Amino acid sequence: MDKNTNKVMLRKNYIFAIALCLFVLLFDFYTKYVVRNDARFVKGIPLIPDLVNLIYVKNEGAAFSMLSGYRVALIAISSIAIIVGIYAIARLYRDNQIVIIAVSMVIAGGIGNLIDRIVFGFVTDMISLSFFPPVFNVADIAVTLGCVILIIYIAIFDSLKKKS
Repeated sequence: MDKNTNKVMLRKNYIFAIALCLFVLLFDFYTKYVVRNDARFVKGIPLIPDLVNLIYVKNEGAAFSMLSGYRVALIAISSIAIIVGIYAIARLYRDNQIVIIAVSMVIAGGIGNLIDRIVFGFVTDMISLSFFPPVFNVADIAVTLGCVILIIYIAIFDSLKKKS
């Protein structure tokens, strides 16, 4: 691959990463805005009865409300994770579409929750599953999916690299 082709591919990968981040962020911001500004979500709205409810929850901690009351630490941890993710896309995995997708989702979810934490002092959660106790949001889904994709990628492709 010549140098110009490589630059075009890298530019497309960066544009794709930014577009994916923006999509996730906008969807996350929209859902959080709606939940914070509609009183019906305080009591909860059944989306799928006995399975999925939408309810407004202020989460001052991380996953499962861990580290509640440690806002500054959570902001610092999130910021570092976002910076590491951006570095990974920009320098380490810039030509790997699967890693770009996964890391972009983690970055977008991290930014969405980070902005909530900075602006409101808590993260707005709203999705409640009857079989899964914690309430979560779109950003949490993006982070989780990104991590799952990374784990699967590492498990499959790293093991294939080691075998060859």
